Amino acid sequence: MQSMTVFDHVAAHPFLADMPADWQQRLAVHASPVMRPSGRRLFREGGPADRFWLLQSGDVALDFHVSGRGDVVIEHVGPGGALGWSWLFAPCRWTLGGIVARDCRALQFDAAAVREMIDDDPALGRELVTRFAAVIAERLQAARQRLVDLYAYPTDASGSSEPTSS
Repeated sequence: MQSMTVFDHVAAHPFLADMPADWQQRLAVHASPVMRPSGRRLFREGGPADRFWLLQSGDVALDFHVSGRGDVVIEHVGPGGALGWSWLFAPCRWTLGGIVARDCRALQFDAAAVREMIDDDPALGRELVTRFAAVIAERLQAARQRLVDLYAYPTDASGSSEPTSS
């Protein structure tokens, strides 16, 4: 049985699977398969965002530092997920941290090289930015739902969720 090439992995990943093959091939040049063990920090909030990942297996916990509490996990990204979008926006610093929660296999991309591709091919750039914008919107919606769950008024016996006055 022949092993899969980096291009095969890029073409099979849900994030890029429906992209034109020539774009997949160009992206594959800047990707490498990686395996990361549980407990390994991939990136830290505020650090240089110089890569991104497409997860094939495992789980990565996204966190941010809270004074007096340390690093607080706010979300998990699993197989099929795209991890890291801070590389797209100046000053290219991570807005969150990421630590491997369960051993993972992923495609790791060189962000500087992909940014150059985006500069050279605006159509490819538009497509990648659109795909990452969907990831950002999904994460924002999940954060919003967590805030609602955290701060919603409890429902009283009548079914009302309005605050009661004393």
